Amino acid sequence: MAYSGGLDWLKRPIAHRGLHDRKTGIVENTASAVEAAIAAGYGMELDLRSAKDHIPVVFHDETLERLTEGEGPIGEHDVETLRRLPMRDTEDRILALPELLDLVAGRAPLILEIKSEWNGDPRYEENIAEALRGYSGPVAIMSFDPYCVARFRTLAPDLPRGLVAEWMSRRTWQKQIGIWQRFAMRHLLTASIARPHFIAYDIRALPTTATRIARSLGLPLLTWTVRIEADRAKAEALTDAIIFEEIRV
Repeated sequence: MAYSGGLDWLKRPIAHRGLHDRKTGIVENTASAVEAAIAAGYGMELDLRSAKDHIPVVFHDETLERLTEGEGPIGEHDVETLRRLPMRDTEDRILALPELLDLVAGRAPLILEIKSEWNGDPRYEENIAEALRGYSGPVAIMSFDPYCVARFRTLAPDLPRGLVAEWMSRRTWQKQIGIWQRFAMRHLLTASIARPHFIAYDIRALPTTATRIARSLGLPLLTWTVRIEADRAKAEALTDAIIFEEIRV
């Protein structure tokens, strides 16, 4: 059965990668950032990457160097190796997805952004769906990759799913995705593939005709990443929920 529940629980301030602050020793996408978000009463958005053997772990970057003492792509390391790597200057370690779910335990809304492999292999998404199957708290998945989002229509039809988009002009996108696919993603034409329940769009690109149409059709509009008060005011006027960091909302 397809998801038919309400999404009012999404319409609240959402801490980007958890409530992190390197100045106080709290690193993004860690247990400390999760606990800080819960203590402050926020929902949270966290990132998933594929480790070796298609196992989802909580991490944003494709490689390890920026945040850990390790080196190389996440996908070249197994979960046990990753869990032993310390985050720089903290006691936190990389979380596997089941560890994250046990930690949150339904205490706060959770949005998982899936960093797609863009390779058509469904095993990564299958492992995410399996981990989420027994989770009873408010949780949703979202991704830039419309095919990744679409897989969850079959894998977990009762799970809310979102489509992430932006202006798609960054050099990384230009290297990874062709011009026509970027055009389709920018204008949410890929929603016909993903069939999302909500949209998450870059604050810097708003407003757009596509997001206005999506919202008029009843799709909640989230925006990321709100870091300054001017963007907060813009987001409150144009969207249903704010994914934020560096400020408090």
